Amino acid sequence: MAKRSKARNILLIVLGVIVLLCIVVWCLWRNEIRTIASLHSVEGNKYLYFMEYKANYDLDEVLASDIDQNPELLEYVTKKIGKGLPVKGKSAQVADENGKMNTFNCTSLQARNAAGDGFLYGRNYDYFQNPTLVTLSHPKKGYASLAVSDMSHFGYSLEELPTSFMKKLLCLAAIYAPVDGINEKGLCTSVMALPHQPANQQTGKHSVGTSVIMRLWLDRCATVQEALDLLATVDVRHDSLVGSGYHYMVADAQGDCAIVEFDKEEGWKTMVVRKPAEANHLLVTNHLLSDKFRTTEPDPAVGNPNSRSWWRYEVAENYLGQRNGVLTSDQVMECLGLVHWEHLELPNGKIEVTQYSNVYDQSALTLRMRPWNDYSRIYDFRLE
Repeated sequence: MAKRSKARNILLIVLGVIVLLCIVVWCLWRNEIRTIASLHSVEGNKYLYFMEYKANYDLDEVLASDIDQNPELLEYVTKKIGKGLPVKGKSAQVADENGKMNTFNCTSLQARNAAGDGFLYGRNYDYFQNPTLVTLSHPKKGYASLAVSDMSHFGYSLEELPTSFMKKLLCLAAIYAPVDGINEKGLCTSVMALPHQPANQQTGKHSVGTSVIMRLWLDRCATVQEALDLLATVDVRHDSLVGSGYHYMVADAQGDCAIVEFDKEEGWKTMVVRKPAEANHLLVTNHLLSDKFRTTEPDPAVGNPNSRSWWRYEVAENYLGQRNGVLTSDQVMECLGLVHWEHLELPNGKIEVTQYSNVYDQSALTLRMRPWNDYSRIYDFRLE
């Protein structure tokens, strides 16, 4: 009896310790666990994922930390995830030994919605064959949003997918790494690459990196003017390890739309191309559109000829112009389809594709997506 009693006591102690550990884990990581539990492939497409972000995040803390490099951002995220435990992650967005980086090359546009009173926002994300993540977030301080991320930016690839709980952890970095998205006010934004032009503003304000500025816009801005006002309070510094610069499009549900660029000749001063009040559309690809640098002929000093940026701009602009910038959702997708890639061979021999084509309805707050591995099919998402 004494031996049985002793064994039972040991078992009770072990069970008690396990229960205590479960309570501690749940108290520390319950929101992260709930977020990871929501991650799933979309309708069986193993390269397209959806996640509802339930974990806490603090953009004020990110701003105060002056995080403007991708390795710093991943280090910050993994410390947040680990809460003192060693969690590691590595981005694919790093320059090679020659300091060069294969940058993503994209098309973005806003057009008036022919089917209603609002506006549509279209976006091609041209890069390589990587998995894609759509993240729904309802922050305590900020607007709800749907945002899309290239999962290679936080360590995933076709060979490294989030197939187990531990492998899913780095998906928590997605909240800081949107490449386009829409918030509950209908504000949309996206980023396009400009090779060898990484902005490095140095005015003494807190600095933000390539994607964090878009997260700030999605969380805190309802209009283009609010986005530009917020932009004026920070220094934008693109990741020097990547070696690429970027410009952005931001558009609101009232039809205001702007392209944000940076002047490499004047200390990376912000330049803004605003859609004229009488215009129904605005378009951007991968070359500067500010008056100071704008050209009609391919010029590597102001954009990316290898991505056929000027050709894409001309084709899409002609399509929009023929319809006076008034399109249905299907027509926006058709326009994007005219300039999407299935097999673009770059000078280094690598093959680029359109990782996805997106159409956001800025009134209905919906996203229609065609991913690279299933381009004949449209996947639908709703911000709710």
